[in-house]
Amino acid sequence: MEERVPIPQKVTLSVPEYSNIGITKIHSLLRQPNCPFALYVGTKKLVKRKAFEDFISRQLVI
Repeated sequence: MEERVPIPQKVTLSVPEYSNIGITKIHSLLRQPNCPFALYVGTKKLVKRKAFEDFISRQLVI
């Protein structure tokens, strides 16, 4: 049986785990040069949860 880790305890999240923001928008943010919350594992894109939350908290519009 697979144990699920609560999102606040995860270090990285997959793009679909951010369901409140469109997948296309997250992908475009991840493609920005020097994106502080992007982590690539091979071709898989992950989002550094804490860095992304810090980024979002400083934005008025994305």
